[in-house]
Amino acid sequence: MSPLMTTAIEANFEAERQAETRYQKGVKHLSDSGITSVPKKYIFPPSDRRELTRDDTPNFKLPVIDFSHLQGPNRSHALKTLAEACQVYGFFQLTNHGIPREVILNMIEGSKRFFELPFEERSKYMSADMYAPVRYGTSFNQKKDRAFCWRDFLKLNCQPLSAVLPFWPSSPVEFRESAVEYSKQAKSLYLALTEAILESLGLVETAGKNNYENDSLKEFENGSQLIVINCYPSCPEPDLTLGMPPHSDYGFLTLLLQDEVKGLQIHHAGRWVTVDPVPDSFVINVGDHLEIFSNGRYKSVLHRVLVNPRKSRVSVASLHGLQTVRPSPELIDGDNPRRYKDTTFASFLDYISSCEPKSKNFLESRKLT
Repeated sequence: MSPLMTTAIEANFEAERQAETRYQKGVKHLSDSGITSVPKKYIFPPSDRRELTRDDTPNFKLPVIDFSHLQGPNRSHALKTLAEACQVYGFFQLTNHGIPREVILNMIEGSKRFFELPFEERSKYMSADMYAPVRYGTSFNQKKDRAFCWRDFLKLNCQPLSAVLPFWPSSPVEFRESAVEYSKQAKSLYLALTEAILESLGLVETAGKNNYENDSLKEFENGSQLIVINCYPSCPEPDLTLGMPPHSDYGFLTLLLQDEVKGLQIHHAGRWVTVDPVPDSFVINVGDHLEIFSNGRYKSVLHRVLVNPRKSRVSVASLHGLQTVRPSPELIDGDNPRRYKDTTFASFLDYISSCEPKSKNFLESRKLT
């Protein structure tokens, strides 16, 4: 090989290495640099970009569950609506949830301010350790993704809070305080929703508000909680990429807080439909754990995130799961044989560490039939 050709190859290799290093810094870092086109690393194959339409299905509305009705005399009717939402949609909007507006606004504004910090400050929390108490990163799985997502994230492990709290970001000012209060409020709401879901499945008797003495609820109290703050910067060519690819959530329930910018889509009735942000509400979705626990009665649903050419978007997801999940024995009989293997969080991490996560592939790997 001639010296000239060797030099050209080395220069090309160095350029690719520098580009990869740049991408690992995250899409917010790229966006702040003033790029006017989407780098090749972020362009999804055409097959993954089908139906990236901004023209939403007319009149599509998620079921709305009024949380106050689950706490009062209309509980039986609200439980039926809840069961239908989990069976047919896998998603629903939750209103009148009881979390103070100030707590929500502080969490959203604190999250936006975190992503406005200089990269050098945000990068302190970068880690490849999926068990880390706090982890800042980019894309979906930046070690495995062939095409990077137009998304940066901050993940806060919440269990046990006293042990992980010292590792959480102390900047911007009051971020940690806001995140702690939000995580506690989200956990309480999750437990109340879980009690209602167990009742809708016929697994517990009607219990009084905030009564979790039943042994069947203890495992949920002691389960995992992960706060995932997502940042989707404005994108110069949004039809070439995705904020998040189609996937289902691993846990039992996800409580999603959105800002006012559209982006979340769910796959329903064979098409992608946009979930409009509703002020002062949460989007709740069934996770893989709940599908396994219900032995397939309630389904986790594929969803994805589109990006916006003009506006950045921030969302806060509180993901709740079990240490070990298996189909509830009460939901298994001759007509409904067991459909899933026992599953642990460790097995999930092993799976996503070894391959590129797609659609509901992990859940499919846990099926028996």
